[in-house]
Amino acid sequence: MMSGPDSTAVPAEQPSGQPTQHRVEGRWAAPRDRLQVEGEVGAAAVDGRRVSGPVQGFGRLWQKTFRVRLDDVEITPAEVMATWRERYGEFWPTGNEFRSPLAGVEPGEIGIITGRVGGLRLSTGVLVMYADETSFAFITPEGHPFAGLITFSADRDDDGTTAAQVELFLRAHDPIVELGLAFGLHRKEETIWTDTCGNLARALGVLQPTVDSRVVCVDRRRQWRRIGNLRHDAVLSALIRPFRR
Repeated sequence: MMSGPDSTAVPAEQPSGQPTQHRVEGRWAAPRDRLQVEGEVGAAAVDGRRVSGPVQGFGRLWQKTFRVRLDDVEITPAEVMATWRERYGEFWPTGNEFRSPLAGVEPGEIGIITGRVGGLRLSTGVLVMYADETSFAFITPEGHPFAGLITFSADRDDDGTTAAQVELFLRAHDPIVELGLAFGLHRKEETIWTDTCGNLARALGVLQPTVDSRVVCVDRRRQWRRIGNLRHDAVLSALIRPFRR
């Protein structure tokens, strides 16, 4: 059974009389109204935004799981996660970039993501919502293509082999992204996580890793009350940026 944050859980309140910190009780990010990040390329796409998990998304709700066994490698789940947190950005596929926060993948920190969709260069980010010895979790901000919760974890299979896993619960952030899913965005997004798991396994000593994936549509309904998410759409923002200038 994978450890990690319950998607319905809410971080504990900060104790009365203490200053607000990035984290609560060492594992959860402290609650905040808006994200604050400065001094990074692409930070403007995240600074001042609220978090936007699956509840706040527009499109159908998907559960996507990517799992890789670390066959013939003597390593504990805690050691896997220590490497994953320390070198997270190294395992992203070519063409995408994840800039880890200076403090590392720690609760309350924000990572910046840059990549390309067609000819457009887009920037977004994630908030590290939770982290412990065998798991950590990201939640997306407004404007991210997906409104989602992403959990990274490691455990042992029944035969004692350590395995690493990425599990996502996500919806398209807005109608434009939902339309894009029908024209290849699903495949592009799933390739990112398949490649990430494969790159991690190779870095840990697996010569030819096999990544198993499972994709389930949990809720086929679209949340039309969230159509206002369009005002934060990253593609629209990139298209109109030259006219604003």
